[in-house]
Amino acid sequence: QRQYRMNRPTARAILTSSRVPFLAVTLVCIFLGAVCCTAQGVRLSIPLLALALLNALVAHASVNLLNEYLDFKSGIDLHTQRTPFSGGSGGLPAHPEMAGTVLWAGLLCFVLTAAFGLYFVALRGPLLLVPGLMGLSLIAGYTRWINRMPWLCLIAPGLGLGLVMVFGTHLALGGKPSPPVFLSAGILFALGNNLLLLNQYPDISADLAAGRRHFPIAYGIGASNAAYGLFVFAAAAMLVYGTHGAYLPKTALLALVPLSLSLFALRGMLRLRGNIGSLPMYMAANVAAALLTPLALGLAISFG
Repeated sequence: QRQYRMNRPTARAILTSSRVPFLAVTLVCIFLGAVCCTAQGVRLSIPLLALALLNALVAHASVNLLNEYLDFKSGIDLHTQRTPFSGGSGGLPAHPEMAGTVLWAGLLCFVLTAAFGLYFVALRGPLLLVPGLMGLSLIAGYTRWINRMPWLCLIAPGLGLGLVMVFGTHLALGGKPSPPVFLSAGILFALGNNLLLLNQYPDISADLAAGRRHFPIAYGIGASNAAYGLFVFAAAAMLVYGTHGAYLPKTALLALVPLSLSLFALRGMLRLRGNIGSLPMYMAANVAAALLTPLALGLAISFG
């Protein structure tokens, strides 16, 4: 009992800094990659599916843990306007003694990600090195370097969710490259970019003071709103193109319904600009669009 009480703060620090609610998007990505396999007639192995899911979860947890640690060390977390969707978890500012624990947890998750990835490369072949090495590079470089390169920072989340998770999972489970999986990964690419882009708005001042140079800092709110709108249009265009070309079932058009939540978020962005954090419902709509659109697409592929 005493040991349990001693370890509970450590577990709480790791879970808080892992941003567990944000890992929901990982589940959607794995689901979409898996259903694209079944659409090709691949019989899924439950143990492999579980391992692919674990691999994706520890990868996502790793980037979150390392980002939390580095943001705490740089002082960003002490100056952000915290919302349910941005500004860090607040775990390390409240418990700074846990910084080392969070760092080691992030490094352990990184090592596990690499180890699982090597297993899948040995199982499926060298093509998996493309999403695998990209994923490891995004984890290792996001906070220290990618946040200082506006265009790369803009597309990094989409690369991680679309190419690495959706396409990588598809290959790991035995699927072959095909138009449906490319379209699915492309839609996650667009929505993943928007997911982080909007979440950067409330933190612009704190990020600027810490030396970051992501897209909203480098090009301003107006250009960022335009980029968000273009990604929404791209996601919709891929859905329409996929159904028109018979690459996706017609029912995939139903994914346009949750995608429309992005337009609601864009309305708030145009209205509130950098003060978007004052009305979190717009940020919530952005998150809902990123989760429900690929979920609807995956269900359409499953039953289509």
